[in-house]
Amino acid sequence: MVGFKATDVPPTATVKFLGAGTAACIADLITFPLDTAKVRLQIQGESQGPVRATASAQYRGVMGTILTMVRTEGPRSLYNGLVAGLQRQMSFASVRIGLYDSVKQFYTKGSEHASIGSRLLAGSTTGALAVAVAQPTDVVKVRFQAQARAGGGRRYQSTVNAYKTIAREEGFRGLWKGTSPNVARNAIVNCAELVTYDLIKDALLKANLMTGSCPPFSAWVPGTW
Repeated sequence: MVGFKATDVPPTATVKFLGAGTAACIADLITFPLDTAKVRLQIQGESQGPVRATASAQYRGVMGTILTMVRTEGPRSLYNGLVAGLQRQMSFASVRIGLYDSVKQFYTKGSEHASIGSRLLAGSTTGALAVAVAQPTDVVKVRFQAQARAGGGRRYQSTVNAYKTIAREEGFRGLWKGTSPNVARNAIVNCAELVTYDLIKDALLKANLMTGSCPPFSAWVPGTW
């Protein structure tokens, strides 16, 4: 790329794809116990009546859930489904975040000036596509997080076994359960997150805040842009 310094060369789509997936995996490693606690709280009382479920609640609050799981199932229980979780992040975040710029350029036909509509369309597209690709990993991750280690009655013995068991007992469609609401949710989330980030980034670059040459105050006053 003639005219670019080494530090000015924009990253390729492959670098963005792998970078987004790797960053998401690191974040997942740190926050996975919180995600597991969330799943346990969400499914608590599922097989009981509402009155009985309230009276015999096993988990209370985030820290209470984590401490109860450590005490009754061991610390490793907080990372049930971690392998599937990392698989999910590597496939989900790579598409959702890593391909956003490429899809945006596709919709704008390579133009450097993308409208809000093009950005929203790109965010919706990558958000929906990411779910379509990564939904099986999400299903397996949640199934692992939901099953308790205590008592020895575990349905899934490994990540590969979980994929095979679900496909065998529920059909391949079982691996894509919940896809429709997940597509709608992540299309909205992707638009809110990435489009907002994209607009703020453009505003900062236009204001030269990252170069040390800040424009006069009048440049920030609405109506003078």
